[in-house]
Amino acid sequence: MKVGIDLGTGAGGAAATVDLEELLATRLLVQGNSGSGKSHLLRRLLEQSAPWVQQCVIDPEGDFVTLADRFGHVVVDAARTEAELTRIAGRIRQHRVSVVLNLEGLDVEQQMRAAAAFLGGMFDAERDHWYPVLVVVDEAQLFAPAAAGEVSDEARKLSLGAMTNLMCRGRKRGLAGVIATQRLAKLAKNVAAEASNFLMGRTFLDIDMARAADLLGMDRRQAEQFRDLDRGRFVALGPAIARRPLPVAIGPVETSARSVSPKLMPLPETTSEDAAELIFKVDPAELRQSVRRQAPPPPTPTADILAQLVKARPDPAAAEPTTLFPEIDEVEREAALDSVMREIVADPDASFRSVAVLYQDFLVRCRIHRVPGSAPDLAAFKRRLAIARAGADEHMADDDSWHQALAMSETLTDDIQGVFLIVARAALAGEPCPSDAALARAYGTHSPSRARRLLTYFEERGLLVVRTDFHGKRIVVFPDLDAESAPGDPNAPDDAGQGRDAAE
Repeated sequence: MKVGIDLGTGAGGAAATVDLEELLATRLLVQGNSGSGKSHLLRRLLEQSAPWVQQCVIDPEGDFVTLADRFGHVVVDAARTEAELTRIAGRIRQHRVSVVLNLEGLDVEQQMRAAAAFLGGMFDAERDHWYPVLVVVDEAQLFAPAAAGEVSDEARKLSLGAMTNLMCRGRKRGLAGVIATQRLAKLAKNVAAEASNFLMGRTFLDIDMARAADLLGMDRRQAEQFRDLDRGRFVALGPAIARRPLPVAIGPVETSARSVSPKLMPLPETTSEDAAELIFKVDPAELRQSVRRQAPPPPTPTADILAQLVKARPDPAAAEPTTLFPEIDEVEREAALDSVMREIVADPDASFRSVAVLYQDFLVRCRIHRVPGSAPDLAAFKRRLAIARAGADEHMADDDSWHQALAMSETLTDDIQGVFLIVARAALAGEPCPSDAALARAYGTHSPSRARRLLTYFEERGLLVVRTDFHGKRIVVFPDLDAESAPGDPNAPDDAGQGRDAAE
């Protein structure tokens, strides 16, 4: 079904319409300096498309909450924990409710974390709930900055990753990104590059005018026209709007923002004596206000409160019991555990044994080597087994890139962490990419096709990129680690597996 959204008037007074179905497939980028009418444009687009498609607005200033009164949007206050926002986003996709995520009152880093958690919850929704959603992000340069700012690297990576998923991979999940920014130079290029439709408003800086002209396929000399655009007027281009640059005047809207442009007002008629008294007179209410009012902290989830209540409080009067056993040297214990894991991995048949059998073998070996303390549980053993199978040496184990690879592997299930770490270690060491047979053995199977599917799965998760050189050899690139493996033959035999067969 084709639905045309009326933006306003185009050239010659003709109606400027947007093909909504095409917009959902090709995404939209809006750019304009402060006061150019970006928020007015987004409001017009939201109002006109509200009856046809579910909407989600990431609102850093709380301007779009007025949509709730007229169009029934649910306002989600972002002053919550990240886990709560993620769960709410999943339920939003399940029940197809239009929402406005109100980030007003949070500082920049809190806004980035909240938006990342919310967008992540929408992106990770179950496949049965992948209905089309128009995701509008105002002031997108806050959530996908081109360069590091004053916020922490962790918050920036979370927010940028969520925006990248929205614009790069969201289409297959029904998410159509509409992002607005004051300056293209401040917006991450990999986020802006995924949009196929553009609406460029008034711009004054040369670098932004040049980028806007390039995106619209215009001559650099024509870029000067962006300085002369009036408020609410844009130049449009894209498969959902027009095949050639088209001037558009945005039409009126039914709702209004809570914050409006400042208007000139006459000053109050007050004599200098009265004004001095108003300024210097001490108000008793001000003296009673001992501290400045701060933004309320995020509410503590009820489950966390109950968990704190049921915890047994230690008795401060009780004396700490004296132990009869000597203190355990953690360094010595970790070295002993690593030695046991190396023995298990060195067994060529270990790859094809179940985790339960290997764990029983691990417990026996711990008793033989007299490893102090209680043995790790099954979950901890699976993690140690995956790391041990990767075979990182002592020099690599101390490298920050390897620790980052370990953190990336924690996002995967236990059974495939070892395969991921083997490939990551080869890339960090600059060694040839492991063959399908070697990866299949690490996964505990004899099927090379399963190993290839694992690499495809890692690539779909955005963890790595697989490419093939002119000789048909495979290279694996890790963008986040800034590392890539040497070319390796995917059809090469598994040396370790052949050694095991020869021994038999």
